[in-house]
Amino acid sequence: MSDSKVASMHDAVAELVRDGDTVAIEGFTHLISFAAGHEIIRQGRRDLTLARMTPDLVYDQMVAAGVARKLIFSWLGNPGVGGLGGIRRRIEAATSAPGGGDGRLPRLEVEEYSHFGMVARYTAGAANLPFMPLRSYFETDLPTANPQIREIDSPYGDGKVYAVPPLKPDVSIVHAQRADRDGNTQIWGLLGCQKEAAFAADRVVVVVEELVDEAVIRADPNRTIIPGLIVDAVVVEPYGAHPSYVQGAYDRDNRFYLEWDAITKDEAALQAWLREWVLDVDGRAAYIDKLGPDRVAALRPSGTAPSGVVDYGAYR
Repeated sequence: MSDSKVASMHDAVAELVRDGDTVAIEGFTHLISFAAGHEIIRQGRRDLTLARMTPDLVYDQMVAAGVARKLIFSWLGNPGVGGLGGIRRRIEAATSAPGGGDGRLPRLEVEEYSHFGMVARYTAGAANLPFMPLRSYFETDLPTANPQIREIDSPYGDGKVYAVPPLKPDVSIVHAQRADRDGNTQIWGLLGCQKEAAFAADRVVVVVEELVDEAVIRADPNRTIIPGLIVDAVVVEPYGAHPSYVQGAYDRDNRFYLEWDAITKDEAALQAWLREWVLDVDGRAAYIDKLGPDRVAALRPSGTAPSGVVDYGAYR
C-alpha cells in the first residue's frame, strides 16, 4: 500500500492479515464484511483464530475454506434459519480438505462466551485492562466449558464475580456506510461492538460503501464511531456486506440465508459454492455482477427515511 490509507481489498488483506493472526470481523447482523472474508479465503490465509460475536455465514465459509484453526465466539448459527454445517463438521471431527483434496483439516478449537462476555473481552482489550468483571455466568455451564471464564472475589468485598481476559485481535475488520481518506468512519443503524473491537486491535481495516470528503465527516461528528488515528486501511467496497445489510444502502438478502441452509449441510455443495462464488471470482465487483442486476436492485430501499437535521452552531 502507499502512504494513503485508501487501498484495494486485495492490498489491505495482503499487507495486514497474516497467517496465524487473530482476526475479528465484527458487525451485529448488520454491516458484516463478507467481502473481506472472501478475500482472506482467496489469498489462502491459514491458522487464523477467528473472533466474532454471532459467527454466522461468513465464518462458516471461512472455516470450510480452511483458513482457521480456532474460533472465539458467542452464539453461532444461521440467524432465523438453522445451523452452520461447515463449522459443525470441523468441531465434531476432521473433514476433507478444501477443494475436495485427500488431506484432512484438523478439528477446530472453540472458545465460547456469552454475548456480554465477548463485549467485555473486547472492552478490556480496548482499555488495556488485564480482565473485565461481569456477573453473567452464575447458573450457567459456560465456566465449566471454558476455563478462561474464572470466578474471583470482588476486591470490594461484595461477593464473587466472573472475570474474562482481554481480547486483542491482530486485525479487526469493520464495514461501515462511509469514511474519509484518513479513516474517520461513520456508522448509523444497528451497532454491535465495532468500536471496541477496533480499539482493541493492533491493525484496523475499515470497509465502506462510500468514501467522502473530510468536510462530510466534520459536519456530523457524532456518527464517527472509529477515528482515523487507529485505522490502517480504508477499502471502498460497495455491497461488501452482502448478504447482510447496510442501513440506508441495501437490505438483508433473506433468500441467500435460506439457500445457505441446504448448502452448508453438504460438504461437497459447500466446497462447490466456495469455488464458484469466492475462489473463481475476481473480487467483489465480479461477485455483484454474478448476483445480477435484478437481485441487487431488489435489495435497495424503496423509499427514503432521512434523519432530523441538527445545527451544531457556528462561532466567531
